[in-house]
Parts: sequence; C-alpha cells; structure tokens
Amino acid sequence: MTIRWGLLGAGGIARTFAADLKGAGLTVAAVGSRDAQRAEAFVRDEGLEGATAHGSYEALVADPGVDAVYVATPHPFHVDDALLALSAGKHVLVEKPFTVTAAEARRVTEAARDSGLVALEAMWTRYLPQSARLREVVRAGTIGDVRLLVARHVQSLPTDPDHRLNDPALGGGALLDLGVYPVSFAHDLLGAPTAVHASAVLSDRGVDRRVAVTLEHEGGATSQLYAALDVAAPNPATLVGTAGRIEVDDTFYAPGGFTVLDGEGTVLERHESDEGDLRGMHHQALELQRLVEAGETESPVLTGAESVAVMATMDEVRRQVGVRYAADDPA
Repeated sequence: MTIRWGLLGAGGIARTFAADLKGAGLTVAAVGSRDAQRAEAFVRDEGLEGATAHGSYEALVADPGVDAVYVATPHPFHVDDALLALSAGKHVLVEKPFTVTAAEARRVTEAARDSGLVALEAMWTRYLPQSARLREVVRAGTIGDVRLLVARHVQSLPTDPDHRLNDPALGGGALLDLGVYPVSFAHDLLGAPTAVHASAVLSDRGVDRRVAVTLEHEGGATSQLYAALDVAAPNPATLVGTAGRIEVDDTFYAPGGFTVLDGEGTVLERHESDEGDLRGMHHQALELQRLVEAGETESPVLTGAESVAVMATMDEVRRQVGVRYAADDPA
C-alpha cells in the first residue's frame, strides 16, 4: 500500500518533508493550515497535484483521503495536534522534539497504543541508512567498548526576541530545537543515561542560547554534547572505544559519511551516503508505511518508550539549567 499523507502545518519543515515525499514518489494527499489561503499556496507552490488544501487542522484529520498525519507545528502544539489526529483514527509522524515534556510524550504514546495506531517521532536522522550501519558497527564491537561520544549541533540563528526560537511560549531555546539531535544520538548508540549534568547560558527571555550536557551511561561510557543558537561551526561527531574510533562527518545528523578506524589509526571502513537531491526525510515516512503494512505499531528504530526517554533527559537538562515552559506546570 501507499500511505496517503496529510501535512498538519504549512511551515518550512513541512515544505522540506513534502519535497522529499514527492521526490521519493510518495503521496501528499492533503495540507492543513489555520489559514486556508496558506494551505492553498502550499499546495500550489510545492506542485502537489491532486492534494486538498484544508483551512483547519480538524478538517485535515477528518479527510477520508488521509491515512497518516505529519505534525509540523511548533513544539508546544505537538501533543494536542498528535492527539487530534489519533482521535480521528490517523497514524502520526510527529516532528522532533516529539513534545515539550516527557509527560506529554507519554500521553501521545499511550493514546496511540490504546487506539492501535502508529505514533512515530520524526527524528529523521534515526531512519537514515547510514545510521543503521553506524548502529551495526557499534553493536558489533568493532571499536571495542565505547567510552566516549562527542557530538554538537550549533547554528547561528535569528536573534529577534519574538522569533519562535527565542520565545519561551513557543518552546524556544537551543536544546529542544538543536540539542535534541545529539541527545537522541547518544540515546541511540549508548542507551538512556544513568546520570545527567548540564550547564547553559540563558537569554533575557529565559531560554537557553547555549547548553552543554554530559551524560553518563551504563558500562562507563560518557557522552559530551553541546548545542547553541548563536554560533556557527561544523557539526561532526566522534565515538571512541577501547579498540578504535568512529569519526562521523559534518554534519553528523544529515546524510553524509563516517570513518571507522582501529586503535592504530588504520581505516577499517569508510561509509558514504548519497541521497541525491533529497534531504533524507522520506526514510521516516517509509518506516511508518512499513509498520502499517506489517500491522505493527512500534518501530525498532525509535520506539515510543525511547522518545519518552529522550524527552525525560531533556526535562532533566532544563531542570538543572533553569529553563521552564508552560507545559512544566500544566493547569
């Protein structure tokens, strides 16, 4: 079967996702926005022939021509938008971060479980072919026991205090937007941490401009992670083991390559990924389609429980550095 996708939200990330779906021959059946003209412009501009433009999210999730909904709204709205789609009987792919808090993430995963539907986090890096190979190399013990993982995600992004990245009401800050990549990367390769240590530089509005995180893992491994909104640099990653290391190219979370070396520095493997004109976001859509076709609801690539665990780690980071959102104090 071919999943017919509905896009809930008509912003930049939805456009990137739509382009990858279209490029991979997948179907965008509908787009929903709170502004009907914006939805219509999205369909027109992206060349989505045959797609329906809806002027509300409620109309989108009620569309009988939609099988799965991609939630592409700002972080604080993920929980309600995902629950809206699930209540309409639609599978959901929820843009990262999955929610704002672990408690919200549990609400989504429990609702999906109770309804027998798929709720998958759109942490697109997890689903890339290179990530599958990287997991294989680590789990085969090729570099021995991993002792250190280092990863960062830094970008120089808008400084306007009213931009969503800087607005606490919209879940602003480096951690949820950028830091989720290295945090999820560490969870993927080393498991959930046994201890979290964090520090940050906060903006005048109380969101983290820069955040440094050290995670301790079972077996003695340590992850050193960094995210920032106000500096630009390459974003590689390194894993160091007792018998070698893996160097992941800039940018570690996007299609690219990595090199596996032994303890003497000899190259054991060079892996290259090439998605052509695509960014690689279609792989997560293909995984959701695979689950639906197989009658399964949990992906081994990223389970609902692991999405909750990633949010729990970020909850603890925010607690330590003093970043709070409205979702931390639900009514």
